[in-house]
Amino acid sequence: VALGLYFPRKEYLENVYIDEPAGMPLLRIHALKDSHEEVAHFHLCQNLIISRARSHENNWFQIREKTGFLYLSKSLDREDFNMLSVGNWMPLSKVMLYVFLSSHPFQEKECDSATRTTVFLSLINATAPACSSLTARQLCFTEMDLSFHIKENKPPGTFHQLQLPSVHHLCQNLSISYKLLAAEGVPFRYNENTTSVRVTRRLDREERERYELIAKCTVREGFREMQVEVPFLVNVLDEDDSPPFLPNGTDTADAVVEFNRKEGTVLSTLAVYDADTTPIYPLESSRKKYTGTIITDDPWISETFRVEHIFDEIHFSPNGSQVRGTRHEY
Repeated sequence: VALGLYFPRKEYLENVYIDEPAGMPLLRIHALKDSHEEVAHFHLCQNLIISRARSHENNWFQIREKTGFLYLSKSLDREDFNMLSVGNWMPLSKVMLYVFLSSHPFQEKECDSATRTTVFLSLINATAPACSSLTARQLCFTEMDLSFHIKENKPPGTFHQLQLPSVHHLCQNLSISYKLLAAEGVPFRYNENTTSVRVTRRLDREERERYELIAKCTVREGFREMQVEVPFLVNVLDEDDSPPFLPNGTDTADAVVEFNRKEGTVLSTLAVYDADTTPIYPLESSRKKYTGTIITDDPWISETFRVEHIFDEIHFSPNGSQVRGTRHEY
């Protein structure tokens, strides 16, 4: 069982055209580690899910266990397309594959690992378009948003490759280069030789929970040059690693009760802040996390007074960056 390895994306999208050759690289899937000694192994379960209903044995797609490269193991011809599409009049058929992740080599047909990501493949009833007919956007980026989730406090590692393997394979006459535009000091590095993006140090969500960068791509064909920029977003996932704190350092509040107070009168309040978590739903699960208690041996006090607990989301601003948290009021 993969204990800590995880995918930085929940899903991947790619197009597959008729008659693309066997061995054609489609996309690269990455994994991030929970601890330095883990080694990632990728595995594809041998069923394609078609149109959310039927499944079909996968005879066309394979993944390299150690690198996460998804490729065509057999050319997809029109007969295959007709079989995999709802009807042969459809110009496009969507199929779904699950890629599983483990810290040890996969055993045969082992497809119950909890750690998986979904690959959506659009099978297109046409041969691949000529590179010269594609826009810079199509040559540089897929239809996927460049949006990633990285857990806090985990080791650094590579989590994305900007270059599209299929375009690189088919359009060798074009020069396509990338840059990652980012503010000084952000913990991400772009490697020009491999076109891969790496998180360079452990992240801390209580310090910053979202990074907004820009991926810039330049396409050169002879004297012609085209450029395109897209957002590159990294969300930091929370680990419950910071204790709640009291704004003035005290966890007790005194209440003075005067005569003739009406039922529902607020006599005293106490606030607790938690920078680590945001309110989760159902609300009861947030409420159970902390309890407020009246400390007394007098049964009359216990019957006459009660502690109410309300909470809401607030924003902290460490280093000028907004981080969500919760304020609990008793």
